[in-house]
Amino acid sequence: MTAAQLPPVAPEVTATLVEDLSPRLRKRLDAAVTKLAARPTHRDGDTVTVAVDDDTELRLHAPGGVVATVDAITCGCLLAPACLHRAAAACAAPAADPPSEPVPDAAPEPGSAADPTLEPTRATPRQPAPAPAAQPATTPPDSTPLTTTPHATDSTPATSAPALAPAPAPAPEEASPAQREAAAGLWSAGAAVLEAGVDGAGAVAQAALLRAAHTARLRQLPRAVSAALSVVTLLRAARAGDPSYRTADLVTALAELLGSAHRVGTATGAELAAVRGRARRPYSPDGSLRLYGLFTEPVVTESGHGGARTWVATPDGRLCTVGDVAPGGVGRALGVADRTVRLGDTALTHRELGRAGLAVAGATVSPDGRLGAGKGVKAVTARGAAWTEPPLAALWETPPAEQAAGALRSVSRYAEPDGGGSDLLFLDVELLGAVRESGGACLLARCDGGPLVRLTVADDDPALAHRDNLMLLATAPGTRLRIIGRLVPAQHPRLTLLACSHPTGEGTVDLGFDRLRRADLPDPGAPVHTAPPQPGGPGAESPLHLLERRVEQTVPAGRAALGLLGDVTAEARRLRHGGLPTAAGLLTALCASAAQRERDLFGRLLPADTDGFATHWLAAARYSAAVAESLCAAAWAPSPGTLTGSPTDAATTSRLAGTGSRR
Repeated sequence: MTAAQLPPVAPEVTATLVEDLSPRLRKRLDAAVTKLAARPTHRDGDTVTVAVDDDTELRLHAPGGVVATVDAITCGCLLAPACLHRAAAACAAPAADPPSEPVPDAAPEPGSAADPTLEPTRATPRQPAPAPAAQPATTPPDSTPLTTTPHATDSTPATSAPALAPAPAPAPEEASPAQREAAAGLWSAGAAVLEAGVDGAGAVAQAALLRAAHTARLRQLPRAVSAALSVVTLLRAARAGDPSYRTADLVTALAELLGSAHRVGTATGAELAAVRGRARRPYSPDGSLRLYGLFTEPVVTESGHGGARTWVATPDGRLCTVGDVAPGGVGRALGVADRTVRLGDTALTHRELGRAGLAVAGATVSPDGRLGAGKGVKAVTARGAAWTEPPLAALWETPPAEQAAGALRSVSRYAEPDGGGSDLLFLDVELLGAVRESGGACLLARCDGGPLVRLTVADDDPALAHRDNLMLLATAPGTRLRIIGRLVPAQHPRLTLLACSHPTGEGTVDLGFDRLRRADLPDPGAPVHTAPPQPGGPGAESPLHLLERRVEQTVPAGRAALGLLGDVTAEARRLRHGGLPTAAGLLTALCASAAQRERDLFGRLLPADTDGFATHWLAAARYSAAVAESLCAAAWAPSPGTLTGSPTDAATTSRLAGTGSRR
């Protein structure tokens, strides 16, 4: 049995079942989860049955696809309902996502009665508000009696009423006490996970975090709730040995959880609205769209899913995607590329759509640009556009540095939810040849109006054409191409190459599906660059990885393991010499907080300061991510200089300007 074979369970259900266990059973919960994962399952409609043993069955009833109540998990053992099996099943199943916002049929016109921004009591011009009933004049207690003003006559000059003072500006909105309390619960649960690490954050710690997430959902804190559920999902993947798990993902999720919980208590106004976030809204109506195909890429995930994603653009340059991804791996990805797109009545395949166009009526679009395929969507085939023709040609007119800055915002570890944007870059380049790296070879290219760029393979699977195409292009230095790539955040300009113009100048190449031939390349007798220069840039020698490594080491093993590292003076010295004194201070404070344990008068260890350690770790995690993004943005600048808005110190900015001159 795998987690994917069980229906999602609501966080409050898992938390309740674990909380109802006795202390003795809680100690056995992690072992029970592991044992239950090895048992066979059977699905019958909305019910999934797990064979606990030869005589006992466990059932999870999920009407609507989610186990929403405690009573929906039943067990046939003698100890039920107070048995360990029900809690183990809830902990083994994936955590259900919070409910989404309802999608309106159409956006209301501003100022109309359906406009949600209008208050329910506000009167409209068509329906004037009733006048208040006349009340007898009364004299407020403990005040001066009210006096009346005589009517103005011809002999009595009328006196104008004094001008009213302007109303004071309303105070910025603050979080309610209930929201502050819910945020404090999330902080405590997240700090406990960081204290214990992956090895110590078992089902009981996860249930505490799920309970805090449920409370935060009731208090309207969807952004922190989403981060908490991500932490639980990644903890389970790490403990189960999931090959798709990455420690960096858990670092990001934990920092997002702790950062959101901390900011709820201090943010006001617009910042508070961003920290609160909003419930996930999958698709919103977008009316009629005229779409122009760009390219199609294969999608193969480590979880075994495969498919294709076709990128299209609107006349104003907005990017959207049409995807088809399901379990099946690389084999399915190769087959889906030639299947009909699931959008309206069009007969185009994914690969054909990447070079054609669509006219869509009743379109729905998700915040990340995915096009919906509901029953109300109508689509017909239309004329496409070449990359050198409007409106697509405008995508290549934006300077590379500006494109990289926008892509970096969309892939930032702590980007605002529903921030939109894309991680794609559209560049005109001249190929220079292959260069060797520690992880293999990549293709070096000179970008028009920008720096040298390293182009890497999007997917190394030999069934896909990425690797063969890149190696073939590396044998043709001097070739000029128009390319589309995905930004790879690094301390030097780096892209995964997804599509390019055909070397002959006719058409385009989807580098994951189409295979170039030697005959497609320019004449071997053409002049070539014999010695491609080695790229350098801001941050090429930055010692920031010393801080990043300690931040990541905390997550698998917890605070105690970091406290055993001993003296980090040498690493702090390297950071200072590298122009990062703030990073040196954060590293020293983090390790000192991890090693700090006080004793009482009798020599017994006092409880560790989990809140203090979590604060130091959060500061180090957010700082290192911000500096890495600033170094990446600086590397794409056409000419080295100071980093505008960089979180680094003045010494860092000065050094980056100096190292950039070696590009």
